[in-house]
Amino acid sequence: MPETTTPATELASQYIAQVTGDLEANLKEQERISADIASLQERLAALQHDHGVLISMQQALGITQARAGSAVESDSATVPSPRRKKADAATGGKQKARKSATAPAKKTARKSPAKKANTAQAAELTLVELIRRHLAEQKEPRSAAEIATALGQAHPDRDISPKVVRVTLESLVAKSGAERSKQGRSVFYSAPAQSGNTAADAEAQSEPTDG
Repeated sequence: MPETTTPATELASQYIAQVTGDLEANLKEQERISADIASLQERLAALQHDHGVLISMQQALGITQARAGSAVESDSATVPSPRRKKADAATGGKQKARKSATAPAKKTARKSPAKKANTAQAAELTLVELIRRHLAEQKEPRSAAEIATALGQAHPDRDISPKVVRVTLESLVAKSGAERSKQGRSVFYSAPAQSGNTAADAEAQSEPTDG
């Protein structure tokens, strides 16, 4: 019995010694970590205190965190700027090419209505010719106001005023292109007699338009 118990006792003593050593090491490690934690907590408390002081200084100086964050974002956004510039240059070149290609078409499109307008204006009759034709169609003398009203209704796109019509009628009368008659205080105009109208017609057609 004593011989068998001796190895067991030695093995037990070895386990006890090992466990005791492990416990001491564990306690020392706990103490070390606790000390580190305490030190880190002190450092954290100091940093938090400094952080509060810095925030107070920022507010006093009028600097906001949003501005600081935007500055950081702008710095990071400027990194790929060369590539963007190349892409913008390429797209800008394409847009310029498109503009240059469409520019002549726009110019011709603007010129064509102007040419049409000039042609239409050239085809329009002068106010003198309109008055002469109107008088020739009337069987009775007409006043300047009546003639202006009739011509305004027949040609609504033209600005025909009674004053301009009266001046034109007096010019026709002076050149024998029209005849004037009075009925009381009213003045009436009519087409001239057929004889001797050739010279008057030629002069009447040379009158300027009313614009």
